Amino acid sequence: MPATPPADDASPADDAAPAIETVLFDLDDTLVEYRRSPGEVLQASFETVGVEELFPVEAYYGRFEEFAEKTESMAELRAECFAALAADRGNDPDLGRAVADAFDEERDQSNVELRPGVAETLDALAADHRLGIVTNGAPDAQQRKIDAVDLDRWIETTVVAGDELPAKPSPAPFERALDALDARPETTVHVGDSIDSDVAGAAAAGLHSVWAADRADRASDDVAIEHDPTYRVDAVADLRTPPWRTGSPSGRSLPSR
Repeated sequence: MPATPPADDASPADDAAPAIETVLFDLDDTLVEYRRSPGEVLQASFETVGVEELFPVEAYYGRFEEFAEKTESMAELRAECFAALAADRGNDPDLGRAVADAFDEERDQSNVELRPGVAETLDALAADHRLGIVTNGAPDAQQRKIDAVDLDRWIETTVVAGDELPAKPSPAPFERALDALDARPETTVHVGDSIDSDVAGAAAAGLHSVWAADRADRASDDVAIEHDPTYRVDAVADLRTPPWRTGSPSGRSLPSR
């Protein structure tokens, strides 16, 4: 599939534009993924506690960022979030906390794997780019994932936002990563699966962006895009030949609005 930047007058691949020297990545669902989905783990947790479904996994997703800003660990985040979700539905908050405890037992943060093609992509990019991670989440959980797949083989710096730094799409975590890598926004691209946090956050920090749109519910050309990424690829594996290089076959253009 030919690599074509968005149809406008200039792109990072133009001769007049600075070459990309630094690549930042989102972590969850971009570089790594759980071997069991959160929905599967939540259902197992309800069964362990012996209750019917107190709330759907989508409700957990919807409140995650709210509690990430208030808590200091993944266990505390889930305990407070599940308590609130249970209470919202007329149940005892302690029942939600019991489900959170069961979830912690079921969810091993180290039980992750690199997404398809990621190792080969990082090998290729590390040859002539500096690499970093900018991720939202609890620092302890994110570090366990990174350690489990040995991402430090390629990654020079990791910034976990949502604790001492505001979460993406704030520009603050991107700026922290740029400082650590002695990088400039105009020669840096951020790769992620979320338009709202990754693409919007990169734009707020003055970075280029790559939207990895390989999830079935995100890959349609009919999807409404609020923030335009610089590039769109079907999967991180497509970045083995980066779309910011002239003539690269890895990316694809954004759909016209």
